[in-house]
Amino acid sequence: MEAIIRVRMSQQDAHYGGDLVDGARVLALFGDVATELLIRHDGDEGLFVAYEEVAFHAPVFAGDYIEVIGKIQKVGNRSRKMEFFAYKVIESCKNLNRPSAARIIDPPILVTKAVGTCVIPKFDENQKE
Repeated sequence: MEAIIRVRMSQQDAHYGGDLVDGARVLALFGDVATELLIRHDGDEGLFVAYEEVAFHAPVFAGDYIEVIGKIQKVGNRSRKMEFFAYKVIESCKNLNRPSAARIIDPPILVTKAVGTCVIPKFDENQKE
């Protein structure tokens, strides 16, 4: 099972000089994809409990479009191990002559990769919904 979202990073996402986006913003997108995967798989939003691996490969800037892909790797009793990838698919090409210029990146650039675990709540089958 796989979930994908595509988001444009805005000026509000820029956290550092030069319009650099904080890596935590990408991790928040991984959380959004994890939530969708859990809803599709289990009918419950569940909880993100831990990242086992996070690697930042390339910078993300305001104006860039990021595509986030999440996949369930392993299903336990209540745990779901997931793998996440974030790719830059369009980048802003700011310059003095055309401040709104942008270009499609082909092939997309891997900016962040992570592996994490989510859990779904344990419910008593006799409990009313």
